[in-house]
Amino acid sequence: MTRVFSGVKPTGHLTLGNYLGAMRQWAAVDQHRADSLFCIVDLHALTVDHDPARVRRLSRQAATLLLASGLDPELCTVFLQSHVDEHTRLSYLLECVATDGEMRRMIQYKEKSAQERERGGSVRLSLLTYPVLMAADILAYGADEVPVGDDQTQHVELTRDLAVRFNQRYGHTFVVPKATPPKVAARVMNLQDPTSKMGKSDDSGPGIVYLLDEPDVVRKKVMRAVTDSGRVVEYDREARPGVANLLEILAACTGGNPESLAAVYDSYGALKKDTAEAVVEVLRPVQARHRELCADPAYVEGVLRDGAEKARAMARPIVDTAYRAIGLLPPVSEPSLSAAR
Repeated sequence: MTRVFSGVKPTGHLTLGNYLGAMRQWAAVDQHRADSLFCIVDLHALTVDHDPARVRRLSRQAATLLLASGLDPELCTVFLQSHVDEHTRLSYLLECVATDGEMRRMIQYKEKSAQERERGGSVRLSLLTYPVLMAADILAYGADEVPVGDDQTQHVELTRDLAVRFNQRYGHTFVVPKATPPKVAARVMNLQDPTSKMGKSDDSGPGIVYLLDEPDVVRKKVMRAVTDSGRVVEYDREARPGVANLLEILAACTGGNPESLAAVYDSYGALKKDTAEAVVEVLRPVQARHRELCADPAYVEGVLRDGAEKARAMARPIVDTAYRAIGLLPPVSEPSLSAAR
């Protein structure tokens, strides 16, 4: 069976973009067609300055929202990255295969390190090397497919390169995965800056719809969304990014087509109103299930505990094989009681 791996980073509250671009497809499609693992990649949240309590809180919230979005622990594996040691075990081996030049060419490293320097901060080494940890996340499970948005495809390409290089140098060890971008709403854009992704780590709150936003807050944000000059409603990503973003969100929420929907509207106001209501309705069942899960934290903790155990059992044989392949001796077994006598 095809194996799928993907994850979310607890660096901010999950957004409409996370849901429409990834989580909904994981629940509706991936967990039913494949052996799927979905991971809260909490170690990646440590690559920049952070509040430890907030990381813990957001990690728990992300796990709860993944389950609220429809992930079923009977069908897939949901777990925290830091609960499975094989991620960091394999990451170091892959650092011994990767090159400094590859790391410095990563677009996200260039952008985030520049932001850190602008703020007068120092750039952590982990920000440079975290794409290798991401590769370890994927390769540790023999994943065939990695559902990602277009902003993460470069990291999956690096993962492929490292897998091929390791296999060529040390013998076939890893499955070479491929990126599988979602077919609809792969990239929901910021409502206040429709040329930028709706990112959970962004400071532009008015442009981001969070999964736990109250309905009136959602409506206010959508109604205040930036549009374009003129009054004609047409779908043109280049010339009219604001309107295009609204049409894509509406299409993703209703199962429609952006081009066809554009012909229905003769004003931006009507488009915004319908988009706002569509978003509210899409989020309603997620928020209701989230409230139920928050009332039963022991259930969520049990899912994460069992998920980590399942993930560990899948990853350990692959990582142990990689350790032997690269030239490391296996650990010496403890002598049995009978042998000791």
